[in-house]
Amino acid sequence: MATITLKGTPAHTVGELPKVGDAAREFTLVSGDLSEKTLSDFKGKKVVLNIFPSVDTGICAASARKFNEEASSLENTVVVNVSKDLPFALGRFCAAEGLNNVENLSDFRGTFGEDYGVTLTDTPLKGLLSRAVVVLDESGKVVYTEQVPEIGQEPDYQSALAALK
Repeated sequence: MATITLKGTPAHTVGELPKVGDAAREFTLVSGDLSEKTLSDFKGKKVVLNIFPSVDTGICAASARKFNEEASSLENTVVVNVSKDLPFALGRFCAAEGLNNVENLSDFRGTFGEDYGVTLTDTPLKGLLSRAVVVLDESGKVVYTEQVPEIGQEPDYQSALAALK
């Protein structure tokens, strides 16, 4: 279990992020057309898992915009926004913002949050995903993780992006 904060109040997750050097855990998430996507769908690509509680909050929206901006210049890399938001909400947000370089996937009917240790167990956000970043290399190995210590704080973009080089 990780202990983080929400506006300074302690918050807890169901577990810990995967460790650097580990093989990424398989997942099944839902895309905008309600089809399922798995980790295997990204085989051979570098993957940035941008995990957040909801795209309807300012910080989550900012991280989606920032990774979208940076993704356009990276070779063989896909940024995957992951939240419990319905796929329609994720799609609407990205369409309105003109975000074309990210893949939006929902954990609304999956176990990603538990498998990656990021489901919040308390606070008013209980059941949603914490803010975290997991970067994978082309072989699916974890090369970087960040459990953002304060949910209202943006992730360390530069460190995440540096792990891709």
